[in-house]
Amino acid sequence: MTSLSNAQIVLPGSVLQGSLTIENGRIVAIGDAPAGENMEGDFLIPGIIDLHTDNLERQVLPRSNARWPSRSAMLAHDAQCAAAGITTVFDALCLGDIGFEKARNETFQNGYSDLRELTNAGMLKTDHFLHLRCELPAPEMPELLEVAIDDELVRLVSVMDHSPGLGQYADIERYRKMREREGHSPSKVDDDVVKLQANHQTYHAPNRALVLEAVQRRGIPLASHDDRTDEEVARNHGEGIAISEFPVSLEAARAARRLNMSTIAGAPNIVRGGSHSGNVSVTDLIRAGVLDALASDYVPAAMLEAAFCAVAQGLLALPQAVALITSGPADIVKLADRGRIAAGLRADLVQVRLFNGTPVIRAVWHQGKRIA
Repeated sequence: MTSLSNAQIVLPGSVLQGSLTIENGRIVAIGDAPAGENMEGDFLIPGIIDLHTDNLERQVLPRSNARWPSRSAMLAHDAQCAAAGITTVFDALCLGDIGFEKARNETFQNGYSDLRELTNAGMLKTDHFLHLRCELPAPEMPELLEVAIDDELVRLVSVMDHSPGLGQYADIERYRKMREREGHSPSKVDDDVVKLQANHQTYHAPNRALVLEAVQRRGIPLASHDDRTDEEVARNHGEGIAISEFPVSLEAARAARRLNMSTIAGAPNIVRGGSHSGNVSVTDLIRAGVLDALASDYVPAAMLEAAFCAVAQGLLALPQAVALITSGPADIVKLADRGRIAAGLRADLVQVRLFNGTPVIRAVWHQGKRIA
């Protein structure tokens, strides 16, 4: 039995000054407890649940021309998530080449193999699940989906189309300039834009139907990426998609809320003060009351900081802000055993102290075991 005392415990609707008791990896009591490890008045929040992280890609390719050994990259990714207070990780692996990021299919194949092997061997600090990001205009997407769709680690699937002229990249001129800044010549960008738009016309519809059938067969939550209009959201809802992930407009997020769909947005958007690609500000989604969860997207540490930023900006009270990175994600993917501090739930916990307004993680527990 372990006791954590003198903590500000962030509960679903309040903050309680007191103690917490852990036994056999579960929370068994909240409130008065035997003297235990002194939290020194720090906050104690549930372990963070990240439904979408691309962080593995950044460990695999720390530089554009330097590919890192895949297993080492996975272990580094796992350690970074643990250090960021993320105790449940949904590795968002892309299925399909979108023209400018040729290594993504290799990252999926290696990442899936490493994740399965390391999970089976108990070598990872945190819980890892798979979020399969299905690039609908990619001709090879179906064969990649077949590799993993029946694995129990797959707990979330999303459909996306990053073709220039759509969704996140609706502004084609902005898209061209972005690719040129990455080092591609104007002629290369022009050629690939034509090819990608042709692939959209050929493959989007049949690949979408394939994903919808596979997900319905398995009963996995399904999300759509980069919704922009009421019409897109209505179509998704009509086809059984229940999650709007990274909506690029307030209009789309409001449409999702009217249809009782869940909405996920990127935590870096809050920390940076806006979208890196010119889309809707997440703070506007919070003000409109249309956000259910945050995801780290490409910076694991952004999860905790975004929650405290929302509090500092007066957008949310602390329990509601913490819910965006804990119980909100848990509810979306039906993980009923975590995401809240309550008796009987898993002892996934994070000790946090504010330093000049910045949240600092001082300890992390995964099922009652200290991992950071």
